[in-house]
Amino acid sequence: MELYSLNIQEARTAIDKGEITPAELTEAIFKRIETVEDIIQSFVTINKENALLQAKAAGNNRHPLSGIPLAIKDNMCTKGVRTTCSSKILENFVPPYEGTATSKLKEQGYILIGKTNLDEFAMGSSTENSAFVTTRNPWDITRVPGGSSGGSAAAVAADMCLAALGSDTGGSIRQPASFCGVVGLKPTYGRVSRYGLVAFASSLDQIGPITKTVKDSAILLNVISGHDACDSTSADLPVPDFTSVLGQDIKGMRLGVPKEYFIAGMDKEVEESVKQAISKLESLGAIPVEISLPHTEYAVAAYYILATSEASSNLARYDGVKYGLRVEGKDLIDMYMNTREAGFGAEVKRRIILGTYALSSGYYDAYYKKAQQVRTLIMNDFGKAFEKVDAIVTPTAPNPAFKVGEKADDPLQMYLADIFTISVNLAGAPGISIPCGFTSQNLPMGLQIIGKHFDEETILKISYAYEQSTDWHKRKPKL
Repeated sequence: MELYSLNIQEARTAIDKGEITPAELTEAIFKRIETVEDIIQSFVTINKENALLQAKAAGNNRHPLSGIPLAIKDNMCTKGVRTTCSSKILENFVPPYEGTATSKLKEQGYILIGKTNLDEFAMGSSTENSAFVTTRNPWDITRVPGGSSGGSAAAVAADMCLAALGSDTGGSIRQPASFCGVVGLKPTYGRVSRYGLVAFASSLDQIGPITKTVKDSAILLNVISGHDACDSTSADLPVPDFTSVLGQDIKGMRLGVPKEYFIAGMDKEVEESVKQAISKLESLGAIPVEISLPHTEYAVAAYYILATSEASSNLARYDGVKYGLRVEGKDLIDMYMNTREAGFGAEVKRRIILGTYALSSGYYDAYYKKAQQVRTLIMNDFGKAFEKVDAIVTPTAPNPAFKVGEKADDPLQMYLADIFTISVNLAGAPGISIPCGFTSQNLPMGLQIIGKHFDEETILKISYAYEQSTDWHKRKPKL
């Protein structure tokens, strides 16, 4: 077996037994990057020199992530390493501080392989909105890897890192995980500190792991979770050992199957694959229960008002004055306008305009306030459902990966790619996508499992039971 194809758990065991060193593992990863990165284009910045030095200096501590090569989505601040958000406006920005999630990885002694490509400021579902490159899907390079964490998901699927961190605002971890045939976990809002995550929509954004296996997701979640005084929205709750529930029986667990998630227009192979996955869970002792989440049809509309409104506010700071790109003009207003015109791409501009409109006087009540009320109804739907069931199972995305360019000129079709993931962010609940099959064209499909607030243990337990009874996660793209 090639060293680059190891997962975190396998690499940890091999390092602890002295069978391999962190330096050998890291060198194998960079050799892999040299072979396939030109095809996939997962990275904005490759951190080779520093990573090899880190790997050589890696001590003999037994932290789970010590000496483990990981990639980080390029919207998380890494001190001294360029952080661009795949935007021209931050093309040369080097943060003077480290975000909390990556600080926790550093304390463990992880190896930073590089920063991965994304849709600019995490706004998109295909990683085509990057200002730099379009990342390709390792299973079919004519297709997108999903978004916005497409660079992270493609890098994990193509064995260019052992795992990666992504961020999820409306499905940006789970949808690319589904498209690339890997595991993607969005924790409960507040489980992981957002300090150092460049903000898109602050009430929705959440950092989480993208990994080769469910156990690896649990290992990473153990490390990055916890209260942080630097983030007022992080929850002051104890962090359980998420790996401790893996392997437990799921017999008697009630799994809600929402009828609103099996809709006209969804891919037939996806529907069939998810139904077979539910049958597999039933054979393991779980009990499927039909439920209703009646306000699902309003989720996309509510999300695109709330997320764009928050983006309009958050992106006001990129004015050419404090940091980032500056394009001079004849006066201050001219400089602001020139900087933002040159620095932001089309999708980011579209969302700033939408959000500014929704927040403007005379429209606030009609749009933003109404969207917040719909959000409450969606949260209540989940609350009622969880009175009857332990978790909810759905497709992650309505179809497998689409072709590069296929939806680029149709923003509405692109927005609908997240139709099954958005509600989870609006509710603040945890959700995971795990591989559950392949189409006749050999494209991966994902099963989404949604849990109660701060009950990541249940969705990890169910995911692990499913993963161990199938072989989907063992398949690798031929590159």
